[in-house]
Amino acid sequence: MRVLVVGTGGREHALAVALTRDPAVGEVHAAPGNPGIGQVATLHDVDLMDGAAVAALATSIEADLVVVGPEAPLVAGVSDAVREAGIAVFGPSRAAARLEGSKAFAKDVMALAGVPTAGSHTCTTADEVAAALDTFGAPHVVKDDALAAGKGVVVTNDRDEALAHAAGCERVVVEEFLDGPEFSLFVVCDGTVGVPLLPAQDFKRIFDGGRGPNTGGMGSYAPLGWLPEGTVERVMEQVVAPTLAEMQQRGAPFVGCLYVGLALTAGGPKVIEFNVRFGDPDIQPVLALLTSPLGVLLRAAADGDLSVAPRPEFADGAAVTVVMASAGYPEGSRSGDVVVGTETLDREDDVDVIHAGTARTDAGLVTAGGRVLAVRATGTDVADARAKAYEGIASISFPGAQWRRDIAAEPLGVVEGAASRG
Repeated sequence: MRVLVVGTGGREHALAVALTRDPAVGEVHAAPGNPGIGQVATLHDVDLMDGAAVAALATSIEADLVVVGPEAPLVAGVSDAVREAGIAVFGPSRAAARLEGSKAFAKDVMALAGVPTAGSHTCTTADEVAAALDTFGAPHVVKDDALAAGKGVVVTNDRDEALAHAAGCERVVVEEFLDGPEFSLFVVCDGTVGVPLLPAQDFKRIFDGGRGPNTGGMGSYAPLGWLPEGTVERVMEQVVAPTLAEMQQRGAPFVGCLYVGLALTAGGPKVIEFNVRFGDPDIQPVLALLTSPLGVLLRAAADGDLSVAPRPEFADGAAVTVVMASAGYPEGSRSGDVVVGTETLDREDDVDVIHAGTARTDAGLVTAGGRVLAVRATGTDVADARAKAYEGIASISFPGAQWRRDIAAEPLGVVEGAASRG
């Protein structure tokens, strides 16, 4: 099988690595990729937002499967262009990708499907926002209705901050706050049914202890030993199955990864948001533990019949990912700083470097984005994997590098409340 991965970040690097471990996958290609992906895949220069160009590339290399990684091309309909070219694609259509492209649309789907989620109001004026904030009270949750690269959500006790965030958006969804630890569940879907992967937990805020502004994610780990038994089955029954049925009824069957972001409340798991692709970095530890063939699974979903693929299987132990970000992130980022120390880790068996915002120049490997890279480690348990990840972080350097010191610390009792809303 020849697979083309579309994207440039850590998610796509982790996917490419996992695909190379599948005996059924003979070649992995990536467009446009990054220096890390280039170590395991053939790179092609293409505009990932240009559906016709992606379809033409997939045709020219005779791809058997295209995996569209990021949300922006999915919302733009790149998957539709590839399907129209007669090539199997793992990634929802433009119509189905509205589950992430519009928070209001997702809330409407959840309401009609009876999915447990936070109460909400969709607002387009300052007066509507103010009324919604008063209805739900603090902590205030205000979400940009459009795509915002993981940084369009404000959770705050400061009413003025909530109003200011809303004022910068064309339309927002104001929600009640869901109290409880957050976790992510990735579900591979074929349009009718879904198959869950391991739950993971992502740490969103820039500073230790879950402080500071939201980012695209500063680290993650799996599995979650604190998650009550039966939680995944409950989410599949109460969230995923009715959502897939509702999307089918709307004429937009969901084929791809349904990323369910949840809070484990006193009343059970409730949906915070849907995304329509694998999360980054929280998919990274999940894929590190995956032992069953990824390419076969994604191809079966793309073909509309997951029953022909083996159920996902995972290694014992745990995996932890820690992100290193550039100076100024998340408000901005600095490019061109030389990155030192990744080569040694690339030769480790249980530690690897996942590239996100990197580039290769005459000066060597340099920063080229906000989240530059991640160190991912596997171990016998969370403590072991965490220690290895931070040992790896210590061996890498670049000017202005910043990272959190408390990723996966909460289950070990190192930092109280580090992961909740983190």
